[in-house]
Amino acid sequence: MNPFSSRPLAEIPDGAATGLSVPHEAAWEHVTGKALYTDDLPCRSSNVLYAWPLQVYAAHARIDSLDTSTAKTMPGVVRVLTAEDVPGINDYGDLGDEPLFPEEVQYHGQHVAWVLAESLEEARLATEAIKISITELPSIITTQEAIAAGQFQGPRATLARGDADAALANAPHRISGGIDIQGQEHFYLETQASFATIDESGQVFIQCSTQAPSHTQEVAARVLGVPSNQVTVQCLRMGGGFGGKETNANAFAAVAALGAVLTGRPVSLRLNRTQDMTMTGKRGGFHASWEAGLDDDGHILAYKAVLTADGGCSVDLSPAVVSRALCHIDNAYYLPNVHVVGQVARTNKTSHTAFRGFGAPAGMIVTEDLLGQAATKLGIGEEEIRRRNFYAPGQTTPYEQVVSHAARMPVMWEKLKKTSDYEARLRQVAEFNAHHEHIKRGLAITPVKFGVSFNKPFLNQAGALVLIYRDGSVLINHGGTEMGQGLHTKMLQVAATALGVPLRRVRLAPTRTDKVPNTSATSASTGSDLNGGAVKNACEIILDRLAPVAAGLLGVNANEVRITDGAVGGLGTDKSVSWAELIETAYLQRVSLSAAGYYRTEGLFFDSKTYKGNAFKYYARGVAVAEVEVDGYTGAYTMRRVDLLHDVGCSLSPLIDLGQVEGAFVQGVGWLTQEDLRWDTSDGAGRGKLLTQAASTYKLPSFSELPQAFNVNLYVDEHPSDDGSIYGSKAVGEPPLMLSIAVREALRAAAAAFGDAGRQVELPSPATAEAVYWALDRARRQAPTPVLVTD
Repeated sequence: MNPFSSRPLAEIPDGAATGLSVPHEAAWEHVTGKALYTDDLPCRSSNVLYAWPLQVYAAHARIDSLDTSTAKTMPGVVRVLTAEDVPGINDYGDLGDEPLFPEEVQYHGQHVAWVLAESLEEARLATEAIKISITELPSIITTQEAIAAGQFQGPRATLARGDADAALANAPHRISGGIDIQGQEHFYLETQASFATIDESGQVFIQCSTQAPSHTQEVAARVLGVPSNQVTVQCLRMGGGFGGKETNANAFAAVAALGAVLTGRPVSLRLNRTQDMTMTGKRGGFHASWEAGLDDDGHILAYKAVLTADGGCSVDLSPAVVSRALCHIDNAYYLPNVHVVGQVARTNKTSHTAFRGFGAPAGMIVTEDLLGQAATKLGIGEEEIRRRNFYAPGQTTPYEQVVSHAARMPVMWEKLKKTSDYEARLRQVAEFNAHHEHIKRGLAITPVKFGVSFNKPFLNQAGALVLIYRDGSVLINHGGTEMGQGLHTKMLQVAATALGVPLRRVRLAPTRTDKVPNTSATSASTGSDLNGGAVKNACEIILDRLAPVAAGLLGVNANEVRITDGAVGGLGTDKSVSWAELIETAYLQRVSLSAAGYYRTEGLFFDSKTYKGNAFKYYARGVAVAEVEVDGYTGAYTMRRVDLLHDVGCSLSPLIDLGQVEGAFVQGVGWLTQEDLRWDTSDGAGRGKLLTQAASTYKLPSFSELPQAFNVNLYVDEHPSDDGSIYGSKAVGEPPLMLSIAVREALRAAAAAFGDAGRQVELPSPATAEAVYWALDRARRQAPTPVLVTD
């Protein structure tokens, strides 16, 4: 038996570097400006060309002619790229529906050609000299328009269990509703950027802000008509991604690579903010209609829903987004009889794509909306109706996966109720509302159950390369990308823990496709699980080689060797040697000190046709309590207090995880209450234009809108081996975003408080101040003149 690689994945050795609260590995570089991003690289090179797009400002149009002759003669212009220049396949998608240089414009602002010039300004001026003739075509802008016209794309999915129709017909109480869930702009700080160079042998090197270097490599090679081994993609780091650089980066990387190949010069392509917001996909909106049957105690007996995602102009990842929505429509609740249909609408907008949480937030919102409405109708407290519907141990999801450790949710629920003083504050809110006519407060508690793994099993794999040098220093490469979330920090801690050496001995190299091939995107909250498993595997392969060497030095059996904090010892002996001495001895004995590691998530299977299977490795859970105060004159609100409790298992890096929970929650609040994407839906010349294409028109959360009291705690798993994840940790990238649902439900409660008790309040998403005002105004208009309670 191998002494190190036989250890369970979740077993935490003595002296582990994981679990330590350490700062982000590049924090100092970030705050001092030393950290390099893709757009910092061109100035370190010479002879660079800069790319500028020709955009067509029509929602849907046929290109009749494109004349670039004048533009080619403009000062500084070296090349104008069009479809005729593509040596390979003129498409950057995987389904053939995303042409790099289209003949038909599918959204307002789509790029159809690129100018390469000595400076960005010269490239911009040259695009104005390109003569283009178009014929505008009918367009579909909203999801509702697409539904009415029957414009759908990709497969239609159905999640079903039991007999929803029969259960609905026999249910004591029936309730129905619908909700439009708006999308969200990624608004990463660093816009899309690529920098491509070519060497004397024709090897293409693309430095790119991408979450999926291997996919970017494949797309660039396809466009260039060369094998993947002629293209190398490197990602130093990203200034944010949130899913927006999972597939969207590919088109811009391909353009930069094409320009470098055709000119033999380095090509820099970076979008400005307006271009980025206009030309890239977003979190797609959803239109949902639902109907449910409940018993007298508020248990859901039947649930039917249709979820229609706005996919934009092409398929991209929208079917997977819908799949994630369907597999999370249950959230933390048992649904005995369910029939949910998911479909993707085709609209003339940018092709919507991955965003933190994928489709899970939309699926959860629909069910939370249902329970909020049902609580009012049945006269049951919203906290109570949610608790009554929680999964019990042994129960299965609608896709027939047993909900592991279902008992943890009520434990976390009760714990946060106690620490947040929920019951007392609920009474205080009621008393405040009774004394105030024009200001009302709302308090809500909501759960999150998030499945972790890619829904497509083949994506759940990762690789790593670990190198140990003669002086004992360690260099690790893995396939994950760093977008500020702290993945690299965690991988350093994993490597130090696996090898038993101090953290200072380990360094991390940038993510490159010529070091670790065929990697999955850093998304779906799997970055730490997959890459951590691969790093640990590579380290343990080397340790298994080192064990006999150490055994010879110590006079013990190889199985008795232990390495802790750089000291190599053995069971039953006081003798020890240093890590550096062990490595030098192994080198002299011609023992290999490098290894390629690999990890695949076991136990996953999912049939996308029947929607049955073990879709996820485990579930991450969280609970949120939010209290808001709403102004009855304006709908403006204040988050008075937020309490979060999130399950991270045995955290790999608590300080990183705490930041992830806080950041995800705030981003979720932005999505649900502030960030209001608007397109021109008129029949005028601007039809299809994104109206919110800058920070001046697109409202992002700011420091002034953070909760006045913000209490965030990590729920520590006492049984780290239960879920079989790396050192007992759990994903923390996406799940906390949905804790923000509590804020929306608190706003609904506050709006309802302006009217009679027992009245249902419908609240749009996002619940902007304007939307909250109209909701509370409807509640107020339906209520008689209030009689205020006085002291």
